Amino acid sequence: MLDQLVHYDTQVFIYLNNLGNETWDSLWLFITHKLSSIPIYAFLLFLVYRNYGLKGTLIIMVCVALMITATDQISSLFKYGIRRPRPCQVPELKAHMRYIAEGCGRFGYFSAHAANAMAAAVFLGLSLKKWYRYLPLLLLIWAFITAYSRLYLGVHYPLDILSGMIFGAFTGWIFYLLQKKAQKKFNPNLKF
Repeated sequence: MLDQLVHYDTQVFIYLNNLGNETWDSLWLFITHKLSSIPIYAFLLFLVYRNYGLKGTLIIMVCVALMITATDQISSLFKYGIRRPRPCQVPELKAHMRYIAEGCGRFGYFSAHAANAMAAAVFLGLSLKKWYRYLPLLLLIWAFITAYSRLYLGVHYPLDILSGMIFGAFTGWIFYLLQKKAQKKFNPNLKF
């Protein structure tokens, strides 16, 4: 059964990866770059400060730092524990796929990019939904686009991305609950 799942995952990867073309390659390379999200994060930081004040913003920043560290480290544990090669490391796939990434790590299960983006989207979406009704949806769309960029570039299979997104959503939700509890303790005047 696991072999069948891996086979289907590979087939879906090949199909989706080959939907890309050179016209869009530079856009997807930009989307997947770590620095491309800085304007989004700066804007979200402004929204957090505007609604939570300095003390609340500091609590959220600590939670985000711990959350991203957790998703990164747990992703690495899975990658080196499961040791599933990335598609760009499988010689049999290279003739059938488009590989346009600037680098290709050894193992890919599960995607840290997908986990981090989804954790941030869920955490910040829930933290700001009281004031910005459509922000959670916009952040989820951003997380999906970020996750898809990894498949487009040829460095992750769909299950790498899906698993990363599920883990990231769960992590974002847990850290949101922790942040909410910390806000009530250290910032009691804040209304949820």
